[in-house]
Amino acid sequence: MDLGLKGKAALVVASSQGLGKAVAKQLVLEGANVLITSRNEEKLQAVKDELSALGTGNVEYVRADITNREDIKAMVQKAKEVFGRLDILVNNAGGPPAGNFEDMSDEDWQKSFELNLLSYIRIIREALPLLKKNGGRLINIASSSIKEPISGLILSNTFRTGIVGLSKSLAEELAPYNILVNTVGPGRIATDRIVHLDQVTAEKTGKTVKEVQAQELRSIPLGRYGEPDEFGKFVAFLASEANSYVTGSSFLIDGGKVKSI
Repeated sequence: MDLGLKGKAALVVASSQGLGKAVAKQLVLEGANVLITSRNEEKLQAVKDELSALGTGNVEYVRADITNREDIKAMVQKAKEVFGRLDILVNNAGGPPAGNFEDMSDEDWQKSFELNLLSYIRIIREALPLLKKNGGRLINIASSSIKEPISGLILSNTFRTGIVGLSKSLAEELAPYNILVNTVGPGRIATDRIVHLDQVTAEKTGKTVKEVQAQELRSIPLGRYGEPDEFGKFVAFLASEANSYVTGSSFLIDGGKVKSI
């Protein structure tokens, strides 16, 4: 299937590692031009070199802290400068600290709000004028907690569901501009974030990391953690011309772990 991504311009946020990098990789393989971002310029240069060798798409990068309003403006401006257009925006951010309600201070809540929800709002606001010109695709990466709260992740459970409300509202508002808006919730995808969460769980429960992983695997019908490339391929489809009628929806990439209907 031709996804129609060749020559498209994409901004993939927080993409020097993990899920963001996996999405950027698949878009580049399909011939899209991709701007990657992170706070670490050394990582960005390494990822640019790696991805540039994979496909025909042009890869550029910009260092940006997405909790900083001026960095966000500069990030979107960079996309305009290097590509002259923007067809795809993939919002992404690192996960907030693990913990229960009584563990969290006002500062914890404020930081998570700014990183995991307000950053998406600001990036979309800046990118909209470019997306409106030709129509496009807006994908917001959240978590499987959008369907089923995850124990010990009160911050993520709160703000990830906010992303769904934002996406659903924008799907209606932006439909006249042919901008399709969807949310993707990863489950246990084998990234550094999941390694960290397994370590936190092990410390809290007194189990070994291997025991925690074995317990998690028993809860996943497919019996394994997902691979980042599997996640990236699905997002690439949502970002593509092959997806022409799906908007306002939320999708889980979780191997069947979440049981809700």
